[in-house]
Amino acid sequence: MPSSPNYKRDLKQEYATQVKRGETKKRAKRNAARRKLMKAGVVKKGDGKDVNHKRGVGAGNSRSNLSVQSKSKNRSHGGKVGNKAGKAAGARKANASKRRKRAK
Repeated sequence: MPSSPNYKRDLKQEYATQVKRGETKKRAKRNAARRKLMKAGVVKKGDGKDVNHKRGVGAGNSRSNLSVQSKSKNRSHGGKVGNKAGKAAGARKANASKRRKRAK
């Protein structure tokens, strides 16, 4: 929702920001991974599945780094991989306090 009725998005600036952050290269890698698995017959267009990068997009598109998951499963970890996986920061804080209590 725009902040005011006359608000106009500066799409040129938004795209420049995406390029600067490297988001366009990551998107290209994600698209290439999907095409690779489509060619292999693992996923199909409109199947409701996501191609997951197990070790993150930066680790490459090798077959060992790719897996197929449901959209909800793949998007539930909030982009984090490894032991920090999980959307809820509150859950991580709660687990951290439990670990501190056990350590005492």
